[in-house]
Amino acid sequence: MHAYEVRPRKDKRGVDLISDALPFGGLWYTKVSDAVDYAKFYSRSHDAVIRVYDDAGNVIETHEHDGGFKEW
Repeated sequence: MHAYEVRPRKDKRGVDLISDALPFGGLWYTKVSDAVDYAKFYSRSHDAVIRVYDDAGNVIETHEHDGGFKEW
């Protein structure tokens, strides 16, 4: 199972998508929805949990994605 964290940047310029499953470590996004969509796309063949955090470090959203990738 892949685990992703979406955390606000300290410089207040968007969010960071953090995971060991990403090939480059972490990615920067301007919108939370873009980071969540990328995590869902990248883990389309694996189960994944995506947690969105606020500035205080509290989980405000959790998305669970089952690896339901199917061939055409």
